[in-house]
Amino acid sequence: MHKNPCAGFTLVELILVVAILGILTSVVAINYTDGAGRAKRHAAQTQIRNLEVALSAFNVHMGRYPSSEEGLAALVDNLDGSQDWAGPYLMSRQVPVDPWRHAYVYDPQGQRGVAYDLFSPGPDGQEGTDDDIGNWPPQLAQR
Repeated sequence: MHKNPCAGFTLVELILVVAILGILTSVVAINYTDGAGRAKRHAAQTQIRNLEVALSAFNVHMGRYPSSEEGLAALVDNLDGSQDWAGPYLMSRQVPVDPWRHAYVYDPQGQRGVAYDLFSPGPDGQEGTDDDIGNWPPQLAQR
């Protein structure tokens, strides 16, 4: 049997392989970014729960939640010099930012049927949009 010295891949075969590799890369990239987005949402929800625990401890000691002026900073600093303050209430001794590097929003007025609103503005960084992640029940998320 004689081998053809010019044997190799045709242009069509090479284009087909490149196309298949492109499709596989796209599928992997889409799955990775979707998974990363879910992980960040979960991290934000976990941080919100941790902040809720700290706010509850603050409330037990101080008999109130932080005011609008104090905000979440009251969890790490005794802003009014109260002897009842038993903080810092956060192990990190600093108020965390959300996974997208935005500040958590704290509203002691509780506009969504809870004692206070605490939320991340989500990936877009804009308050009041569909991607906000908060401490309110799901049925009250958009109000």
